[in-house]
Amino acid sequence: MFTTGFKFFFGIGVGLVTAAMLYGYTSGGNWTGPVSLGWKEGVGEHIGYGILLLLGVVAMAIACTLVFFRDADPADQADYMGVDDIEPTQPVTGSFWPVVGAFGAATMAVGLVLNTAVFITGLVIVGVVAIEWMMDAWSDRATGDPEANRALRNRIMAPIEIPAAGAAAVAVVVLAASRILLNASKNGAVVVAGVLAVVILGIGFLAASDKKINRNLVAGLSVVLGVAILGGGVWATVDGEREFHEHEPHGEEDHADDGSTEDDHADDGSTEADHGEDEE
Repeated sequence: MFTTGFKFFFGIGVGLVTAAMLYGYTSGGNWTGPVSLGWKEGVGEHIGYGILLLLGVVAMAIACTLVFFRDADPADQADYMGVDDIEPTQPVTGSFWPVVGAFGAATMAVGLVLNTAVFITGLVIVGVVAIEWMMDAWSDRATGDPEANRALRNRIMAPIEIPAAGAAAVAVVVLAASRILLNASKNGAVVVAGVLAVVILGIGFLAASDKKINRNLVAGLSVVLGVAILGGGVWATVDGEREFHEHEPHGEEDHADDGSTEDDHADDGSTEADHGEDEE
């Protein structure tokens, strides 16, 4: 049976998708363009159509999530888990996701002025924060035992979070480092790449070492390095790439310096042949 939360967000999603279709047709879209998401014909004004459609899809995704978790209703959860009753919920624990969400929103604002890639990065951060914050809110009210709540959340989210976080961290570091190297001079890029390689290797050695090293220290160094690379990448993106000068192949340059062409050489060959015949 559909829950109240599902009905609410699904209705919002249907309304937004309908608004996207109407906006597409009224802004110049062809007959099958907005319906086929631009696969067959044009959708009209792309930005407004895309924003409305994206919001509609997000609302429907939230609706499906709510009906899956039964709106976090204790009675429905008890029936689903096969128990008589669920203990009263505990107070909500503190969360750092609002801070990350604010950083994502600021990144989006900066990206609107500087670069499309920065805006997309902020948009991804905001989307991740929305999902993670929602899961935290659900798990805090799942049972009356904080440890059970944490274990329940990790059982659902850990298989998704760990690979996604690793891939995202590698992608961000590689992208930011490439911006730094493209901004630095030819010799400076070599120095920066060498220093980064040594630092990353050192942190990896500390993390894999058998000695009793404080793991918080290793984590702190990793965070500091990541923030430094990310900040350097943003600064390098704002400052721009260095100038690259294209070099022509030496063969073509020498040929151009001679001031002669293949036709001239061909003419010279025929002339020499004519002189030989005249002498005979």
